[in-house]
Amino acid sequence: MKNHILLVDGMAILFRAFHATAYRNYFMVNSKGMPTNGLHGFIRHLAAAVDHFEPTHVAACWDMGSKTFRSEMLDTYKGNREAPPVELIPQFDAVKQVAAGYGIPNIGLKGYEADDCIGTLACLYAEEGHHVTVLTGDQDMLQLVRPNVDIAIMRKGEGNYEVFQENSFFEQKGLTPAQIIDMKGLMGDSSDNYPGVKGIGEKTAIKLLTQYATIDQLLENLEELPNGVRKKIESDLDNLHLSRKLAAIHCEVPISCSLEDAKWEVDEKQKQAMLEEFELMKLSRLLRPADSVTN
Repeated sequence: MKNHILLVDGMAILFRAFHATAYRNYFMVNSKGMPTNGLHGFIRHLAAAVDHFEPTHVAACWDMGSKTFRSEMLDTYKGNREAPPVELIPQFDAVKQVAAGYGIPNIGLKGYEADDCIGTLACLYAEEGHHVTVLTGDQDMLQLVRPNVDIAIMRKGEGNYEVFQENSFFEQKGLTPAQIIDMKGLMGDSSDNYPGVKGIGEKTAIKLLTQYATIDQLLENLEELPNGVRKKIESDLDNLHLSRKLAAIHCEVPISCSLEDAKWEVDEKQKQAMLEEFELMKLSRLLRPADSVTN
C-alpha cells in the first residue's frame, strides 16, 4: 500500500482553533489556570483530518520564533501583526506536547517558518513516491502542489476542506502552482507585510502572468505593456524582486523526519497521560486508530 503522509501546519490549526471560540471571549481553563480552548480545537481538527484523509503517517511542523531568514531580508516582514492573545501564549508549547502525546513528531528549525519545513518534507516524501497531503489554512502553500503533493485548505467548520491537486489546479486557480510565487511577487501580501509592486493587485497580476507566464518573461517584454502598468513595474523593481523571494517557500531546510517516526500509531497510555495532564479527557474517544498500541 502506498504511504499517505499528512503534514500538519500546526500553528495554522492552533490559531484557527483558538479564535473559533475566543471571539466570544470563551476560554476553557483547567484547574491549573491554563487556557485550553486552542488545544481542545487542535485535537478536534486533527481528528477530523485523520478521519477524512486516512493517513498512514502524520507529522506536524511549527514556527520556531519570529526571526527568520525572511525577517533578515525585510525587517518589517510580518511586522504588522498584533501580539498573540495572552490566553494563547501558554498553548504554544503545550500544543506540541499534545501532538507528541499522539505520537506525532514535531518539526521546526529556528530561522525558518513552518511553511519551509512543510515544503522540504513534502518534496522529500513525494520524490520517494509517497502521497503527501498538507493540512493548512494558508493559501501560500498552494505553490507546493505537484505530483504526489496535495494541499488541503481548511474551510469553515471541522472536516471541511478544499483540496488542490496537480491535475485540477489550473482549473481551480487559473494559474500553475509555480505562478503563485510570481503572483505574490507582483501584488505583495498585506498579511505578511511585504509590498509587491505598488498599484498592482491580484486581478492585474493574474492577467500579466496569464499572458507572460513568469516575472522574468514579463520583464523581458515591458515595452509591450500599457504605459501605466509598465511605469509601476519599472519604478518598483527592487520590491518586485524582493517580494518574489519572500513569497517562495524554501524547500531545502536541513531537517528530516523518518517514516518510522511519523507512522500514525497511537499509544493509548501515552495519549491518556497527556489528556489527563491538560484535563482534556472529554476528547479521549477521538483519534483511536484500529492499530492503536495498548502496551
